[in-house]
Amino acid sequence: MLGQAWMVPIYNDSDQTTECTSTDELIQRILTARGITDPGEIEKFLSPSIKEYMPDPFVLADARVAASVIADAVVRGDKIAIYGDYDVDGITSTAVFVRYLRDIGADVMWHLPTREGEGYGLNIRAVDDIVASGARLLITVDCGISGGAEVAHAKNQGMRVVITDHHSPDSELPAADAVVNPKRADDTSGLEYLAGVGVAFLILVAVNRELKARPDVSPEIQDKLRRVNLLNYLDWVALGTICDTMPLVHLNRAFVATGLKVLGLRQNLGLRVLMDLASIKTPSVYAAGFAIGPRLNAAGRLDSAAPALELLLTDNPLIAQDLATKLHQMNQDRIDIQNAIMLAAGDMASASVDAGRCSLFVCGDNWHGGVMGIIAGRLKDKYNLPSCVATRAGGVINGSGRSIPGVDLGQIIHAALGAGILDEGGGHAAAAGFTLRPENETAFCDFLENAVVAQLGGVRPTREIIVDAELDAGAATMDLVDRLTALEPFGQGNPEPMLVLRGARLKNAVTMGRGAHLRGTVATRGGGTLAFVGFNLVGTPIGDFLLDDANIGTNITMVGKLKKNEYNGRISAQFFIEDISVE
Repeated sequence: MLGQAWMVPIYNDSDQTTECTSTDELIQRILTARGITDPGEIEKFLSPSIKEYMPDPFVLADARVAASVIADAVVRGDKIAIYGDYDVDGITSTAVFVRYLRDIGADVMWHLPTREGEGYGLNIRAVDDIVASGARLLITVDCGISGGAEVAHAKNQGMRVVITDHHSPDSELPAADAVVNPKRADDTSGLEYLAGVGVAFLILVAVNRELKARPDVSPEIQDKLRRVNLLNYLDWVALGTICDTMPLVHLNRAFVATGLKVLGLRQNLGLRVLMDLASIKTPSVYAAGFAIGPRLNAAGRLDSAAPALELLLTDNPLIAQDLATKLHQMNQDRIDIQNAIMLAAGDMASASVDAGRCSLFVCGDNWHGGVMGIIAGRLKDKYNLPSCVATRAGGVINGSGRSIPGVDLGQIIHAALGAGILDEGGGHAAAAGFTLRPENETAFCDFLENAVVAQLGGVRPTREIIVDAELDAGAATMDLVDRLTALEPFGQGNPEPMLVLRGARLKNAVTMGRGAHLRGTVATRGGGTLAFVGFNLVGTPIGDFLLDDANIGTNITMVGKLKKNEYNGRISAQFFIEDISVE
């Protein structure tokens, strides 16, 4: 192998060969490798439906109290404030609550904090503005679990407060009327994998059920409740779940599978216009995560997330077109800013890697705070190390981090907060945000490294490719591609199958794009051919081998992913190479 270590699953049946001989066997092996062996679970996995996976929402701790408090406000006609976050999860969480409350005729307002001006989570000034607006109930979505002081402030001014969140809580929960978070220590729902929008949606299901059962609900609201279909909100639930990189397992899998179908109906005006601008014809996890999500995120990264939320909620075609165009341009501006900062951050990270660190912390003066998380993710992917990227501005340091399997970054941030090194912080295993004083920069860098080393057991992480199955390259056909779609949706927690293809002979390879990528074909046993592509492989040992004409005719083994390729109306199978070895 020219690149990384391949980890091939070991199967218990000694009569089976390593190499798969049929499509059905391949699917079975992939499911087995992912721990799905029970016939009932296999059926649910291959046909993920809301009906099969949807739990009773009251299994969430405090869900019954939350539903009652919200229903009380609706029945009394109280003004309700929804307080969200500036990322896609927070925006979609806010959208589902606002749309539902509007649909049933409730008096509702919303607030999304600005990343640079207010920062993540609740803040006192925003709470005061909400109180001054006349709102009597404050509902947080995708935030609030660390807002003890702000919740106490709201309660002191006569507000009722319901928190819905999915981030890791502190040891003491805020003294709200209800705190719904599947990561609560006393929550036994088993739903800790939900995104903020997933938690919000379950609470809306609970509220809807509560209102329908109440005798004191007005005939007008009863009529509107009969016309509400919560399944129509699942396109937003899918977007928030995908873009917050939540594991696509169990209920999340059903949310995303169903939500992508709803998205495909193009019934939300704002998303329809945005998809047209991004040239998205068929919704997919990839389209949601890498085309729709970044455009919705761009507003909150560069300024205010309000235009993204307004786009989701508008019914005016002219406004939708204007907002979508604005988000499209903001996303391009974000890319330009990000690329400029990435050059400097990459040099700093390279020096840390050379020093043998198990974690990365890079910090620059007046870097744009809206792209810290993206750059942290890029560094994490490049070096396979937990990475934190921060900016010094206004006398404080604000940053974001992204982590690798085996390192719980949210836990580390909470520990640093408890140790007094950080002033603010929160997150989950894969991603987190934080704020600290400049004098604590070195202390945090050391704390991060020591904590990562401890979680890794002192062993620096190595990049590995986990292989699902092996098969002959001649079996990599469109029929197999079509069969593999039964395992969709793919994403965090359910990655695209990683396959080893044997019996391939290199025919040709050339560079493509701007010279960083390559494409080519291999001959397979039996006289067939298979096209392949390799992204960012030019200049690597893999790329050097494939592009060397002296290696034409060499038998190789390839590892990667098999996908559908559409070009000039022709559909064919194409292999995305991750690594190769010479046979």
